[in-house]
Amino acid sequence: DILDEYLTLQQLRKTQQLTQKKLAEKLNVNQENISRLEKRSDMMLSTLRDYVEAMGGELNITVRFPDQPSVSLLEIGLDD
Repeated sequence: DILDEYLTLQQLRKTQQLTQKKLAEKLNVNQENISRLEKRSDMMLSTLRDYVEAMGGELNITVRFPDQPSVSLLEIGLDD
């Protein structure tokens, strides 16, 4: 698999060949905001969704329990 399950936001951005400056332009923020965001250990899901969508991706949240099928959460906690 080309993407490891534990990629950082910075690594994810780089796999999409985007600089912090270019992503900042897409999100209509300054580059310093992208730098701070990539260093955060926690953030709102809506912020993470916006970051991923600005790169052309889609955020999916999957819940896994032992001995049960995975469940995808749709739209939970993603309201602005």
